[in-house]
Amino acid sequence: MDTERMGRLLEDVRRGKISVPQALKRLRHLPFEDLGFAKIDHHRSLRQGFPEVIMGEGKATAEIAAIARALRRRRANVLITRLSPEKMTKLKKQIRGLRYHAGARAATWLERPIRKTGRGPVLVISAGTSDIAVAEEAALTAEMMGNRVDRLYDVGVAGLHRLLDHRAKLFSASVLIVVAGMEGALPSVVGGLVDKPVIAVPTSVGYGASFNGLAALLGMLNSCAAGVTVVNIDNGFGAGFAAGLINRV
Repeated sequence: MDTERMGRLLEDVRRGKISVPQALKRLRHLPFEDLGFAKIDHHRSLRQGFPEVIMGEGKATAEIAAIARALRRRRANVLITRLSPEKMTKLKKQIRGLRYHAGARAATWLERPIRKTGRGPVLVISAGTSDIAVAEEAALTAEMMGNRVDRLYDVGVAGLHRLLDHRAKLFSASVLIVVAGMEGALPSVVGGLVDKPVIAVPTSVGYGASFNGLAALLGMLNSCAAGVTVVNIDNGFGAGFAAGLINRV
């Protein structure tokens, strides 16, 4: 249930198109639906403007399917993150119509077309090709939230001319998501060039002393560029969601 559907429901009650008991039946699972192993937050669209998202990692395929069905029954668009190809193969047999986005390791199901609500483009930048999976998770999340998303990949500081060759994209974006592993320097560079919010995403990509992304995380937290905020290691979803909130009209 989102604000648009809630408004239509209340208007139908006001006009006498449906009865109060019928309306209550539709609202019975607000604020949540208890599946026993999970409590589905059907109220989240009303609070935050986007339905609950399923994290596939750590869940059995049957659990993912049950949560997805519950969301679909309430006519919500479905986003499943951190979904391996193996789990997706099993999930396809249980739920029809899911679309797998291999680059983002995620699956979606659309009850309705996504309405564009972003003020301008969200630009997702990756330092290297090894960071693309996290970048794609961020991009897909932002797209699902109604944003036009541009991508700019493999433009890390080891070859800074690759980034500077796309200055027009940098300057036209409303929000920028910068994904980098290793030493995590790229968000500071981008933050020093633009006058828009920069969301930095450290990845676990790197050799031994990168400590599975900790070095990049600390580098981004210590950025000298103003306007750079940082999400957790490999948290493309969190970055995409934050960008969607910032970019709302």
